[in-house]
Amino acid sequence: MRGSFRIEGHAITSVDGMIADAAGAMPDSLKFPSDQKTYQQALEQAAMIANGRLSYEWQANSPKRKRLVLTRSVGGLAPDPDNANAWLWNPAGASLENACAALGVGGGTLAVIGGPFVFSLFLAIGYDAFHLSLAPGVRLPGGVPVFREQGRGRAPGDVLAAAGLRPGPTRVMDDGVAMVEWTAGGETA
Repeated sequence: MRGSFRIEGHAITSVDGMIADAAGAMPDSLKFPSDQKTYQQALEQAAMIANGRLSYEWQANSPKRKRLVLTRSVGGLAPDPDNANAWLWNPAGASLENACAALGVGGGTLAVIGGPFVFSLFLAIGYDAFHLSLAPGVRLPGGVPVFREQGRGRAPGDVLAAAGLRPGPTRVMDDGVAMVEWTAGGETA
């Protein structure tokens, strides 16, 4: 159950559809000022964040944001011992509704920031929007894909389209990053 949340995904990918390198780390080559600014603004407006235990954000306000850290290390829900504003959540043991209630958040935007298990979980729950940025000229062979469903040469956009999302217009930033907002029932580009 998704409650009264607007669910929005946020990812920047390499040309080959990866969000991290073969070691599982987001390289500096995927960090662009225009994307970082847009990303930070979106997180500032979100009621809460959902991310995997290996996904991070590096803004000064990061520890102040309410968040769900998805992990299999707990049975359902547990307070995060390292962050008073976060709860550890295992979707196999607790509903999204219960996880949001544990955080004390009853509505607003839920920003999903990765990794592949988290992006795919919310793909099944249903995104209202997915903000997909493409880093120009960056390739990460053997890297970590946005979605687990990207096997057999599928691009992130193919996965979003298969889930019923539609691309809006491509917005090209000054530093060459191409950003597309995919929406449920949105326009086709």
